[in-house]
Amino acid sequence: MDGYAELFGVKAPHPLALLYIMYLVSRYKIILWIFLFLVFLIAIYIYSHIHPNSSPFFPKCPFLMFTGIKCPGCGSQRAIHALLHADIKTAFSYNALLVLSIPYVILLLCVRIYQLFNPYSPLILKVQKNLYIWIFFAIAMTFFVARNIFNF
Repeated sequence: MDGYAELFGVKAPHPLALLYIMYLVSRYKIILWIFLFLVFLIAIYIYSHIHPNSSPFFPKCPFLMFTGIKCPGCGSQRAIHALLHADIKTAFSYNALLVLSIPYVILLLCVRIYQLFNPYSPLILKVQKNLYIWIFFAIAMTFFVARNIFNF
């Protein structure tokens, strides 16, 4: 018996049972990723066919409604709609932070998908560091202040 099993008086699980559990967990992760991908495709379809300004289906920014100040996410829905219609200039005018963040978000998603098939890869540790998150936070806060001072 190993240490924990001996301490609590239980039998250690069979190694094949642990492998089967790992197989089920990885299988559910893949199913979850497929589900999220389908939700993503549905969202793309909705955003490409309905303009956020013309539909009450899309929520308005509560921060802007209550304070009159644009948050870092204000204009993101309109920017996504413009990007799906290949209008980068208009998307940039709606929310420059979103447009400039897309390459990094795509990189993070690709690394996550890669990690699904290579779970012991250290690649995620190189791409998703705390320093990068803090840098992005600082950029978002700078954008938040600048877009309200210079009105863009």
